[in-house]
Amino acid sequence: MIENFYEQAKALKPEIVKLRRDLHRFPELAFEETRTAGIVVQTLSSLGLKVESEVGRTGVVGLLEGDQPGPTVLVRADMDALPIDEENQVDYASTRPGKMHACGHDGHTSIALTVARLLNEHRESLQGRVKFIFQPAEETGKGAEAMINDGVLRDPRPDVSLGLHVWNDIPVGKVGVTPGPCMAAADDWRCVITGRGGHGAAPHQTRDPIVAAAQIITALQSIVSRNISPLETGVITVGRVNGGDAFNVIPPTVELKGTIRAFDQDIHSLLRRRLKEICEGVAASLQCQAELSIDQMTLAVDNDTALSARVAGFAAELLGAENVISDVRTMGSEDMSYFMDEIPGCFFFIGSANPDHDLIYPHHNPYFDFDEDALVIGAALLSQTIASFVLPE
Repeated sequence: MIENFYEQAKALKPEIVKLRRDLHRFPELAFEETRTAGIVVQTLSSLGLKVESEVGRTGVVGLLEGDQPGPTVLVRADMDALPIDEENQVDYASTRPGKMHACGHDGHTSIALTVARLLNEHRESLQGRVKFIFQPAEETGKGAEAMINDGVLRDPRPDVSLGLHVWNDIPVGKVGVTPGPCMAAADDWRCVITGRGGHGAAPHQTRDPIVAAAQIITALQSIVSRNISPLETGVITVGRVNGGDAFNVIPPTVELKGTIRAFDQDIHSLLRRRLKEICEGVAASLQCQAELSIDQMTLAVDNDTALSARVAGFAAELLGAENVISDVRTMGSEDMSYFMDEIPGCFFFIGSANPDHDLIYPHHNPYFDFDEDALVIGAALLSQTIASFVLPE
């Protein structure tokens, strides 16, 4: 069956590429994916799937249902782009200033629509159903929750969940399938440090929040290096510092913004606790006050062991065992984690880099692009994994 799906996907490559490049030309940001959603609705409807739109604002759900009872498999693809000006000089470059598919979501949508097409050809033999979820707003970490709040995991409730990501950290022709945590839980945080402003020539009359901010930033670096075991991992990053408007004025406030990342929930809790202790404690020691807020963006993507083994086995059949990598992990985040927190799942990586064609730039880079052979591999592997649940041997 794996060879059959691979050959079918290869035959469809020109159409997959055409679709992906069309989506790439017209990127849409979080919760703005109306054109993309329209294409998804039209494609799924033409296949005869039951389609529901405007789920989680701009999301789409397509249900491919067989005549025989069986499990429900959730397949998720994200649709949104990023607020980036594209620098690639290709004929399918973004036509929308300040917007770009710089993370491959155009590829994910194209792969999932192709999988729907491939599996629809086996509708009469289908035992169970496939629930295709086309999700908005992955880049903001809000889309999955919006769809869940609109009931996407009900009627029918899935038994397993599957998702993938084209991945430029891996060369095309390889696949990463990692059991257990593979992407980090993520928070964004904001700390406002309040002191007393004044003249830069009379600092003794002030309580300087810039000095407090500098000490806090330095002290935060000790959390990962001194509070977490060297065998564990975590990230605390300060990504923004905003304070002051003039060279000779000490401002009354400084704002810090950043992110927390961890695979393990205990480590995640420790990072949150120490962040609060340091921000408030250091500020107080310098006669300032710190007000900290932490917002959860995503959970950790934690792959089910048995399902990961199933995906890895099919990947080995497709590409050879030597091309299946079992330890691809990143501190990047994914709100696919919200689906997987409720439904056992596997989120895997499709190698998409190709140095011979200068397709080497990382995700979220204005020169990001990928080898479109990854579309074929992704469609074949995802189709075969789904088929193992809903099609008889």
